[in-house]
Amino acid sequence: MTDAPIRKSRLSRSADFERVYRHGRSAQHRLLVLYRFDRPDDIRGTANGGAARIGVTVSRKLGNAVERNRLKRQLREALQASTVLPEGNDIVAIARPGLAESIDKQGFEWLNGLVNELGSKLSPAPK
Repeated sequence: MTDAPIRKSRLSRSADFERVYRHGRSAQHRLLVLYRFDRPDDIRGTANGGAARIGVTVSRKLGNAVERNRLKRQLREALQASTVLPEGNDIVAIARPGLAESIDKQGFEWLNGLVNELGSKLSPAPK
């Protein structure tokens, strides 16, 4: 089983992250920050069906490599499962200290709820 479709829907270049930070909207919680950027059609990566591209940032302050990678996997899964994040956008999640402990304590469903709550704040206004 390959995860090629998932890899195509990731942000990997620092220029993409910078664009999201500078021109996107943000919603924050004590443990998590989400940024959303409406990706124009002329930016690379729009040919994959308009799916949202996801980027995750986890600081070294949050633990060793094993803990950080585990947290990144959990965040990516929660972002991909979110029903409120619009397609055709670039999404960046920034983990803050205490997020991993909260997920361990309250469960993955809590993380899904947190991502949906922040994602609903980022949803574009109805036309």
